[in-house]
Amino acid sequence: MNNVKTIGILGGGQLGRMLSVAASRLGLKTHIFEPSANPPAGHVADVVTTASYDDEGALKAFAASVDVITFEFENIPTSALDLLESVRPIHPPRAALATSQDRLTEKNFLQDLGLQTAPFADVQNADDLAQAIETIGTPAILKTRQMGYDGKGQARIMSPADADTALADMAGASSILEGFVTFSHEVSVIGARSADGAISCFDPGENVHVNGILRTTTVPAKLTPSQRTDAVLIAARILNALDYVGVMGLELFVTPQGLIVNEIAPRVHNSGHWTQNGCAIDQFEQHIRAVAGWPLGDGSRHSDVTMENLIGDDMDKLPELAKTDAAIHLYGKTDVKAGRKMGHVNHVKKSA
Repeated sequence: MNNVKTIGILGGGQLGRMLSVAASRLGLKTHIFEPSANPPAGHVADVVTTASYDDEGALKAFAASVDVITFEFENIPTSALDLLESVRPIHPPRAALATSQDRLTEKNFLQDLGLQTAPFADVQNADDLAQAIETIGTPAILKTRQMGYDGKGQARIMSPADADTALADMAGASSILEGFVTFSHEVSVIGARSADGAISCFDPGENVHVNGILRTTTVPAKLTPSQRTDAVLIAARILNALDYVGVMGLELFVTPQGLIVNEIAPRVHNSGHWTQNGCAIDQFEQHIRAVAGWPLGDGSRHSDVTMENLIGDDMDKLPELAKTDAAIHLYGKTDVKAGRKMGHVNHVKKSA
């Protein structure tokens, strides 16, 4: 193992918080860089820098104070990453971040690897959209190429008559039209790769979304042995192609024609929270191990788990949940808002 002692984390939300907790268990320190005051990660990290991503002085001081830099979300300005990388290594690599930041780039990357995706087309204007609808058909979904999460930056097109409204919803942003995929369910694989090329994947989890936001992830997922193997092999192919270091989330649609890749996330992922109570080494520790240069740990599952997100007013259920044997993970957010992830619970069932 190398001499990494302090890990810099860009972003101070719940993922940064749980990464900081994992690092502390391994005797490592974390330094959070976050524009907003009093972020959830700040409650458990060793140091917090509160500054914007265009504050060059703050970025340089942050980079100089850590040994390696990672991130908990994708939408980090390129200029900030350029400056940081001139001082310290960034894991996962910039290529993975650039790929995931643009949906069109991501889809082309996946297809170049020979993987199946939903049909898609670049949309810059009304003529592009009309042509895309003619080629792909409806129903379809128009998404901004960049930004957007938890259902934001998306508009459904159920018929060509919806095109103008959907395009207006994009507010001039470059977009991509994706055809609907007929699938039985969605699964995700949380995979990890170390700098020496070792790969470890957690069991695929089965996801249920409500209003574009992940509601539950259940392991084991409903998959045949061959589908389970294929899911892990797809994750490994992507990790190797990106020369990846760290944990990545991969979402897949299960269809009669095989597994179709929905999207990749170059970071620890909401659908991997079940690992905190279903595995001896969870996704957060696995990520810290990878970026710090440690060997990957054993991510095998010892229990069946259903992870349930606590969103907005779900916090009202907390008194009753506290009476059960569910493992409760709260993020320390002070304001309860509709659609806001406030925490999650892991319902654990011991494997036979």
